[in-house]
Amino acid sequence: MASPRLETYCCPNRDAATQLVLTFQPEVFCGVCIGSASVSLLLSILQLLPKQGQSPRKMPKASSTTILLLISVCDILGGLGIIFRSTVWIGFPDFIANISVVNGTDVWPSAFCVGSAMWIQLLYSAGFWWLFCYAVDSYLVVRRSAGLSTIVLYHMMTWGLAILLCVEGIAMLYYPSVASCENGLQHAIPHYITTYAPLLLVLVANPILFRRTVTGVTSLLKGRQGIYTENERRLGTEIQIRFFKIMLVFIICWLPNIINESLLFYLEMQPDINGSPLKNVRNAAMITWIIMGVLNPMQGFLFTLSFYGWTGWKLNLKWQKREIPWESMSTSAVADNGYPSAIGSSVNYQSNIHNSKKTIAASSQQTDEALSMLSEGNTASDDRLSRNSPIYQGW
Repeated sequence: MASPRLETYCCPNRDAATQLVLTFQPEVFCGVCIGSASVSLLLSILQLLPKQGQSPRKMPKASSTTILLLISVCDILGGLGIIFRSTVWIGFPDFIANISVVNGTDVWPSAFCVGSAMWIQLLYSAGFWWLFCYAVDSYLVVRRSAGLSTIVLYHMMTWGLAILLCVEGIAMLYYPSVASCENGLQHAIPHYITTYAPLLLVLVANPILFRRTVTGVTSLLKGRQGIYTENERRLGTEIQIRFFKIMLVFIICWLPNIINESLLFYLEMQPDINGSPLKNVRNAAMITWIIMGVLNPMQGFLFTLSFYGWTGWKLNLKWQKREIPWESMSTSAVADNGYPSAIGSSVNYQSNIHNSKKTIAASSQQTDEALSMLSEGNTASDDRLSRNSPIYQGW
């Protein structure tokens, strides 16, 4: 799971609230984390692999499909960090015990504690930023302001902000050294702010952006043919449900973190957290701690369900070769071989008609691409299989 308490635990003089949760059944907690992360990792990879019955299709010009895959990659890598950390925690208890040694000579336990915690925080924080970029890009696609060029800006913003906030929070927490950190809230609070800032941004900003995107989709559907039939209404509903599922998964997976952190912060404000009046608060904090170990790693798999739906079990690892456009080659051969001018005139006439049709349909094609991106190919019911696996589509 991902929590700023993981970094705080690396401090030998950690606070009592952090000591409470991280020493509560550590073997059980790490086992829960390993199980949840392993299941999510395997099912996420299964979701992304190509399946039988799918046909390759052209990728949309918008960058949102790339962002969805990057979110899944961040979740997978973050899950690997959770598995590694929890495995070492269970398998090498003597090694972990050296983290609590003050002025110890062995730096590897502290290095492992800090490094693994930073890896988990960085990857999940990057996932939060990518999710925010997805909401922004969806809105820009509807406004006809997004394209492949924006993905570079998203990379700069996501990885730049994730690394900056992670390093800044860690530096403030461990200043001047790991052995003397957590001396007062002035060290801990900046670290918690940098950890939860992107999470709270997604909780607040994404629903607003998704709502505005749905409103824009309705305008696009009405303007595409001048009418708003049942098919357009159904497509708009599918896009709205897709956004709802994304936010539902996010809230379910990370709301326990906010509740748990609020309870622990309340305990830190008390002179004695072991007092009997605080028993219910301590129990609630430990219960939400275990829930976090289950739900945080499961975000990766649940997100793939909300992105692509269930893609099935039947894998198809055979990459199909791209078909050769024989018809276009034949037309070129006819022109090169110098057939009679009547045929050439006919070809030119048909080409002019084709160009005029392309000009008339350009706006409609852009609208269809935007809607196809937002609905991930749900514009036709018989195309549901071909939309599911991004890896099959050329990733």
